[in-house]
Amino acid sequence: MTTHTAPSFSSPGELRSALQVAGYLADDDLATAAWLAQGLERPLLLEGDAGVGKTALAAALAQVHGARLVRLQCFEGLDMAQAAYEWNYSKQLLSLRADGSGNTQDVFQADFLLERPLLQSISQSGPCVLLIDEVDRADEAFEAFLLEVLSEFQITVPELGTIKAQHIPQVVLTCNGTRELSDALRRRCLYHHLDYPTLAREISIVQSALPHVDTRLVEEATAFVQRLRGQDLAKTPGIAETLDWIKALHKLNIHLSTDDTEAILTTMGCLLKTREDRFQTGADSVRALLEGKRYQGVAPGQHSMPSH
Repeated sequence: MTTHTAPSFSSPGELRSALQVAGYLADDDLATAAWLAQGLERPLLLEGDAGVGKTALAAALAQVHGARLVRLQCFEGLDMAQAAYEWNYSKQLLSLRADGSGNTQDVFQADFLLERPLLQSISQSGPCVLLIDEVDRADEAFEAFLLEVLSEFQITVPELGTIKAQHIPQVVLTCNGTRELSDALRRRCLYHHLDYPTLAREISIVQSALPHVDTRLVEEATAFVQRLRGQDLAKTPGIAETLDWIKALHKLNIHLSTDDTEAILTTMGCLLKTREDRFQTGADSVRALLEGKRYQGVAPGQHSMPSH
């Protein structure tokens, strides 16, 4: 088995700088966790709300390491055939018909194997980042299968034997808290909880992604989103929603310093993704949030006032 002898970067600070060049602004704790995960050849489990940048980190790591990104999107009912491998039955049948010998052993060879993300990741001859996205959406039985891959970086195919990694991939697992993960899975990973960014960091992220947008608009809009996250929402807007909203404001030439609340309301679909959230965020709440206040809404039909 070929392994990494040392991390590609000599320190977490070097990795953080490289990620920044790639457009991903990591703080010291996250950069250290990612650096150690590669150096110790351990999977990195990222936990946090949707939209905080967990998936984007895997893509940025692949970019800075010059590695292939292999993504496994987890869901309920995910099985080995979808995640690791399956046999190409059509090709096997055609081969048997062409050969005419009826020897089934001949069709259980690597040429007839369809590689799915897990097997793809350990079959790479060069650097690879394996993203196991939303692992908490998969069943507990699938978690048990993952343990062999994450512990030994190998997959056992009964007809072929054990396939070991040629080049150990850097593994990033993401979790949104849909269900509790097993202790066995957590023990095999380094852990980092990724929270929503601070105001200063989110402004930096937006400015890096949208350098053409006016600085004042970026600062005012990002501060608005930060205050909006403090509201009782069914789905809290993430960084992607912040970027979409600021793009919309810029495209429509809407400035948050104006009194045109109705124009701002027309863009709230960029931030609010449920009927409940959109319904409770009306003109009064938008004005309060623009003024830097927390809006205390009341039931529809009752008189409401923003809190000071």
